[in-house]
Amino acid sequence: MNKEKNFDDDILIEMTDADGNVFYYVEEMIIPVGEENFALLVALKDEHDHCDCGCDDCDCDDDVVIAKIIVNAAGEEEFVEPTDEEFEKVQEAYEKLLDEEE
Repeated sequence: MNKEKNFDDDILIEMTDADGNVFYYVEEMIIPVGEENFALLVALKDEHDHCDCGCDDCDCDDDVVIAKIIVNAAGEEEFVEPTDEEFEKVQEAYEKLLDEEE
């Protein structure tokens, strides 16, 4: 499903969707919520990637994913989609972290 690789001191996450398409994300930060950790993942784009908005010079927002970090049966970290309730809690925790930085 996903693999971690080092990429210029960043953690690179490889994710494959149900259709076999591979996407790469950089782990931007870890957001702790209670006893669980969630990763803020930002899509890694190269010069050939572009958005679907139809513009030639795009300033569109980055593709960002929130993923729950779990440990699978093999003892390896795995990224899974959070529940709606978990997602809301992560949003609140992220906003709180941003407020503390200001």
